[in-house]
Amino acid sequence: MNEHHFETRAIRSQLERTDFQEHSVPLYLTSSFVFEDAEDMRASFAEEKERNIYSRFTNPNTSEFVDKICKMEGAEDGYAFATGMSAVFSTFAALLNSGDHIVSCRSVFGSTHSLFTKYLPKWNIETSYFKAEEVENLPELIRPNTKVLYAETPTNPGVDVLDLQALSRIAKEHHLILIIDNCFATPYLQQPIKFGADLVIHSATKLIDGQGRVLGGVTVGRSDLIREIYLFSRNTGPAMSPFNAWVLSKSLETLSVRVERHCENALKVAHFLEGHNAVNWVKHPFLESHPMFEVAKRQMKYGGSIVAFEVKGGVEAGRRFLNNIEMCSLSANLGDTRSIVTHPASTTHSKLSETDRLEVGITDGLVRVSVGLEHVDDIIRDLDRALEKAPQ
Repeated sequence: MNEHHFETRAIRSQLERTDFQEHSVPLYLTSSFVFEDAEDMRASFAEEKERNIYSRFTNPNTSEFVDKICKMEGAEDGYAFATGMSAVFSTFAALLNSGDHIVSCRSVFGSTHSLFTKYLPKWNIETSYFKAEEVENLPELIRPNTKVLYAETPTNPGVDVLDLQALSRIAKEHHLILIIDNCFATPYLQQPIKFGADLVIHSATKLIDGQGRVLGGVTVGRSDLIREIYLFSRNTGPAMSPFNAWVLSKSLETLSVRVERHCENALKVAHFLEGHNAVNWVKHPFLESHPMFEVAKRQMKYGGSIVAFEVKGGVEAGRRFLNNIEMCSLSANLGDTRSIVTHPASTTHSKLSETDRLEVGITDGLVRVSVGLEHVDDIIRDLDRALEKAPQ
């Protein structure tokens, strides 16, 4: 199967058929599995046999989903979680000990920031931040107790791009575990492991599902690290449900065609916004005006579905823009078939101080658009009408 192309592996990597010879993999909605006899049960719990015991540990549906992601990312092993944030937390909790230190890009998802600043310090785990545009200064933050280097690329919500090769070089020089959140890119656009990442995390809730139906998360990468994550998760219980795994595995079959259209629409939207008189600036990885355009072209197949731009007029203009949207959805989600607009300064990041928001590029007028699969002319028309009414 490895000799096949990405799209073929996404469709043809599935569980062996049962005696019923089904064409589509069935749902395994069971909490537990039975054993032939006492010896079979003993050997299974002793991990002398590779088999399903309890769906909190493994389940045929979750195993199929993880196997597909591993093939797509070029990973050795993986584990599926109930949500993207359970994947983030469990990965760190499994690999870090009290007294360890994380170096992370400052531009991270808000809940990840809360994990680093509010919860991990309870266990004496500290985090130091570097700016996305200052990767060369990152080594100054590394301490003797630093264990993990962490980043998203592209970042949320500012769509910054980090050089994966540069991050990998630094991680290897200092013997750090490089963990990359690949949510915005998906395995179709970018495979961080090829550039030296040790682990890759996805919120499968986003583009991997692609239709706003179910929650899910997954971490894949080096088998020795996944082993620790599996043991932690087996005991603490953040496992993905078999039903969600079945939905997500089916979603992967159409990932490439969906993401290509998302990217095509997003780039057209970005070009439109660049020429709009109500917009100060626009960011999309495949715009030539993006400061990391060349890096994005090197490590990504296409530029992704997210466009960030700044409306002239600050917070109030951003609110007016949202209030005048007619077709696109107002939501905190992204990666849906439906286009979604979010104004971070008044919603998702409103509890941060202005200084903290500006540190990660979230200006008062910043708008994040998750460009969907509607006809691109309809998306642009909706954004245009709302922008015309945004300034005072």
